Amino acid sequence: MTVNILNREKTVLNKFIEQIRDKQIQKDSMRFRRNMERIGEVMAYEISKTLNYEAKMVETPLGEAVVESISDTVVVATILRAGLPFHQGFLNYFDDAQNAFVSAYRKSTKDGKFKVKVEYISCGELEGKTLLLVDPMLATGSSLVLAYEALCERGGMPAHTHVAAVIASEQGVEYVQKNMPRETTTVWVAAVDEELTSRSYIVPGIGDAGDLAYGEKI
Repeated sequence: MTVNILNREKTVLNKFIEQIRDKQIQKDSMRFRRNMERIGEVMAYEISKTLNYEAKMVETPLGEAVVESISDTVVVATILRAGLPFHQGFLNYFDDAQNAFVSAYRKSTKDGKFKVKVEYISCGELEGKTLLLVDPMLATGSSLVLAYEALCERGGMPAHTHVAAVIASEQGVEYVQKNMPRETTTVWVAAVDEELTSRSYIVPGIGDAGDLAYGEKI
């Protein structure tokens, strides 16, 4: 399984990462959402380099031209609600992609731990397609793996899955490597942080991506 960590190269992506981390800039929720979207656009471009293509003839006003067109059937899936701006960034590039959505949340227990619950799934056929499973935060990795399993149970097994996250913990990346098909999964993260707290929050991280994008929940 290949793991791509994009902030190791010096590109404009690092500007967007800087801004989503900055607690002062975070106060502007519209700017936070747009930066999440822009990170999604950068990652979509990088993933596009690995897809399958076929030659296609198109007619122009002055003649004909051969272009290389994506031959994979792409499905973009995200976990509600935090994933929506990130998801939009991928849709800006894969504008004809199919879409899938999963509702997953942490259900806390009295001992301070939590279990991940999946409640809602909306997806079409996934069998043989290219799945882009995008979620801003890859903390423990359990939510993402459960979402993947729920999608496959509903829609079938994709030919290849690209896992994309903005901020990941080292533990989360390792969990995905151990619990998703190694031969048909590629991981893309903008940045990896070392620390994961006892409550499974990434440090330094960015805080709660859903709250930053859409306001605090009660």
